Amino acid sequence: MTASFDFYFDFGSLASYLAHTQLPRISAATGAKPQMYPMLLGGVFQATGNASPMAVPAKGRYVYIDMKRFADAYGVPLVMNPHFPIITTTLMRGATALQGQGDEAFQRYMDAIYQAIWVEGLNMNDASVVGEVLTRAGFDPASVLAMANEQATKDKLKAVTMTAVERGVFGAPTFFIGDHMYWGQDRIEQVIQALKS
Repeated sequence: MTASFDFYFDFGSLASYLAHTQLPRISAATGAKPQMYPMLLGGVFQATGNASPMAVPAKGRYVYIDMKRFADAYGVPLVMNPHFPIITTTLMRGATALQGQGDEAFQRYMDAIYQAIWVEGLNMNDASVVGEVLTRAGFDPASVLAMANEQATKDKLKAVTMTAVERGVFGAPTFFIGDHMYWGQDRIEQVIQALKS
C-alpha cells in the first residue's frame, strides 16, 4: 500500500472535475491520501505544445459526450459550461492561497468552484459571479482575491506548474504514484490498483 499520491489539476478541466469527485473513492479503496497540486493548465499547454481537445470541434463535441458517460457512471452531475473556456488563472491562485489556510477551507473552495463551473454552468469569467459563488461558500471574496494576488501566491502557482512540466505533465488531471504518472480521469482504476500493489 502507498500512503499518498500526487494530483495535479486545473478547474477549467472537465476531466479534473470528474477526477476530483472520485478522490474520496480512491482514498477509501486504498487508504492513500491525495497531495493536491493546483497548476495552470494553460501554462502546461504552452510549455509542452499541447492544446485543449475543444480546439478541434469534432473532438470537443465527442469529449463532452464521453465525459458525460463517465459522470453518469460515477453518479455525479455534469453540464457543459456554455461560457467555456473559463480563464482560471485567478481561480487557481485562489486555490493556491487557500491551500495554506487548511484542508477544510481548501476543500470547500475547490468544491464551490467545481460546482459553479461544471454543475451550475456559471460564467466564472465574470468577477461578480465569482464573488457570489465565494460568498455562498462562506468566503470573503475580497480577502480571497487579496491572497490570490499576493506575489508569493503567484510565484508558488508558477513554480508548481513548472515542476509539473518537468515531471512530464502535459494535461489535467495527472496523478503520480512515486515516479509513475497516470494521465486522465479515466485512469482511476489503474491508480487504485497501483496504490494497492
